[in-house]
Amino acid sequence: MKKILIIEDELSIRSNILKILSFENFEVIGVDNGELGIKLAQEQNPDLILCDIMMPKVDGYRVRNELSKNPETETIPFIFLTAKVDRTDMRLGMSLGADDYLTKPFSREELLETVFARLDKRAVVHKQYQEKLEQIRGSVATSLPTELFIPLQRVRSFLETIQGGESDLIHPTLVSTAKESYDASLRLEKILQNFLLYALLEVTLQDPLQAATFRGQCATDSANIIAEIAKAKAQQVGRDADLDLQLQPAIVPILEANLAKIVEELLDNAFKFSPPESTVQVLTSLESGQFQLTISDRGQGLSQQELKSIGAYVQFGKKLSGNGGSGLGLTIAKRIVELHGGSLEVHSTPSTQTIVRVTLPISTRIQASNTLAKSAEIAS
Repeated sequence: MKKILIIEDELSIRSNILKILSFENFEVIGVDNGELGIKLAQEQNPDLILCDIMMPKVDGYRVRNELSKNPETETIPFIFLTAKVDRTDMRLGMSLGADDYLTKPFSREELLETVFARLDKRAVVHKQYQEKLEQIRGSVATSLPTELFIPLQRVRSFLETIQGGESDLIHPTLVSTAKESYDASLRLEKILQNFLLYALLEVTLQDPLQAATFRGQCATDSANIIAEIAKAKAQQVGRDADLDLQLQPAIVPILEANLAKIVEELLDNAFKFSPPESTVQVLTSLESGQFQLTISDRGQGLSQQELKSIGAYVQFGKKLSGNGGSGLGLTIAKRIVELHGGSLEVHSTPSTQTIVRVTLPISTRIQASNTLAKSAEIAS
């Protein structure tokens, strides 16, 4: 059932709209002022908003402006209700992101035609982009350029044959070299996948609707996802004993796949640039309506110049360890965080420590869920 928020200070008009839309099986919420409208839009995340322009204290323009600042509400279809529209008013409304206008008085047919048109348009765009996004993200390997991926598969198949060959037919040195080359092919595949994902993220950042689709409307149990990815990564590099998990249970408004990618890339760097038998700590916390993920390691660290140069194609630590990467991992994590309205900060002391802190905003609705979960945990 689609949810529609009506922000209208005139009782008769608000009641009439509520009755018409309720009869059409919409879930409707009506409020009489802009301040409460902003609050409910952020808490309820409606599918459509109808908002009067001329209201005391907080008018419709301010409502639209405030909602456009929040990643969770900026792409909700927004229709202004007004008794009079001139070209200046319309230009202002459209510049703030309004999708349409309804001029009072309007008929039942005009109201429903406008509402259905906006909901249908959003549904079509959302479906088309979601299909495209899932196709790319769900099958990244098949989207790689043929001239790169097919040869890589053939090389890997040949290396697998050598590794599985009889010892009396194939020299042990060749088998060892094949193993190293096979591992290198896996790293190359990940680099190619990351370049494709990076390109997708850069395009998505430029389109608010695509960004909203990428974020999704979901709630993820962060502790379970982070623990699963962290343990798998530590085991992969043989450093189970170095991993220190201090995770506070928290529901976070981010797709599981996006959170997993952030953790995977940050931990990949932490293990790569810190020595065995040194601690890699993963810490989460909830503070003032924000979720924080902190990953720290006791490794080679980054210089101030390297910190200033964080970008897609910068290779960190190559001169120091000979084990530099493409630099994409950190940038991909940063882009995903930014798409969710958060921030990623890196603090580092060369030859001592690196701390990466991810901060994600949590909506009022999810904050309430976390509070209830925490109360239940204390009670048990």
